[in-house]
Amino acid sequence: MTLGTPSSQAYGEPWYWDNRYAHESAPFDWYQKYPALASLIHLYVPHRHERILVVGCGNSVFSEDMVNDGYEDVVNVDISSVVIEAMQTKYSNCQQLKYIKLDVRDMSPFQAGSFASVIDKGTLDSILCGNNSRQNATQMLGEVWRVLKDKGVYILITYGAPVYRLGLLKESCMWSIKLHVIAKFGAEGSSEQPTRALTDPILLDESGSSVEDVLGKNPDVHYIYVCTKEPKTKD
Repeated sequence: MTLGTPSSQAYGEPWYWDNRYAHESAPFDWYQKYPALASLIHLYVPHRHERILVVGCGNSVFSEDMVNDGYEDVVNVDISSVVIEAMQTKYSNCQQLKYIKLDVRDMSPFQAGSFASVIDKGTLDSILCGNNSRQNATQMLGEVWRVLKDKGVYILITYGAPVYRLGLLKESCMWSIKLHVIAKFGAEGSSEQPTRALTDPILLDESGSSVEDVLGKNPDVHYIYVCTKEPKTKD
């Protein structure tokens, strides 16, 4: 899957992804595949005709699977020109899929309120591995907020537990946040696998300690934050 063993800090750099996709053309899905997440997507993105943005799409088949599940307008962005060109060629005959080279810290080609949902499988995590990580992550989240419609949802799939992600999310924008968890790949037999249904959210407190109470101290899970964009109130 990887070229050698680069520092995880390289995940935040465009050159790493261009180099990786130039050498690895086989599709790869970070963290989770669509079938595993479909019930949650159906819950929070129920209207198949609405416009969806997938950030840091890479060469994943996640968006193709969404289209096969009936979603009609899935826009995909990635910072790597290598992978975007490959995906544009691969899906040139699929009108429901669009691929655009774009830096998620500046999505100015998209108007404010352009999308009903934004899906992120590992892109925020990658940015947090790079230089100036906090600043870049805040810029990204600000852009996600801007391109979402009011009451639109940002679905973040991450390895980051609440103690590491809640503060960043809450400081960036006015989100209403729900947390879900799903077992990691290969963790089906893990004694730490959560018994709750994927669509059943975990109650959150400011510190995230309630999550530890539910899952134990070392859960082998991915965390899914469903962040709803709350409209700004007038003074």
